[in-house]
Amino acid sequence: MMTSALSRLKPVPALSRIPRHNRLGLKVPSALIQLRQYASGGAPPQSVYSNFKPHRELPKIEKRWPAMLGIAVVVVSGWAAFLTYVTNETKVTSSVVKQILRTIKADPQLLEKLGMAIRPQPEWWLNGYPIIHGQINQIQGNIDVSFRVKGSLGSGTVYFTSVRKAKGIPYSILRFRVILDDGRVVEVEPSPEPQSE
Repeated sequence: MMTSALSRLKPVPALSRIPRHNRLGLKVPSALIQLRQYASGGAPPQSVYSNFKPHRELPKIEKRWPAMLGIAVVVVSGWAAFLTYVTNETKVTSSVVKQILRTIKADPQLLEKLGMAIRPQPEWWLNGYPIIHGQINQIQGNIDVSFRVKGSLGSGTVYFTSVRKAKGIPYSILRFRVILDDGRVVEVEPSPEPQSE
């Protein structure tokens, strides 16, 4: 050990004669006095470490997983909202929805019950676009959508379902109706090829 090795050192005469005050009356540094005492064997081993300051406590590491979890939730939610907006905008601008709207605006029953200026009901959180539920998959020949419409006299929900059994043949319309907010159901007469691109 370092302490036992240092304890075997012989006294140094030059250091043992160092006075506590020099000729000018200035105080000799305590480190020199302790070194002289240790060299002469008069100081206990622990006096070497008497001037050492204890180590500070290690800082506590804060848990970061709550912050990381919050950031992950925000990122995933933002990405999901972006995908929803882009997908819905694609449906709104599709030729299928445009043809459905043209058919609804020309239907005499809906003009009587909903009034003039029939249009999709906009949503503020979609920047004024209507929300289109369902899917438009013309590659697989499957169209099933629903969305809100309103006119000068009332509003309702459009339901349109159409399938194509094989490529190259016309679609078969399975459902095309508007359910008004008061519960009445209006079956819409489709115009030719309302779902074609």
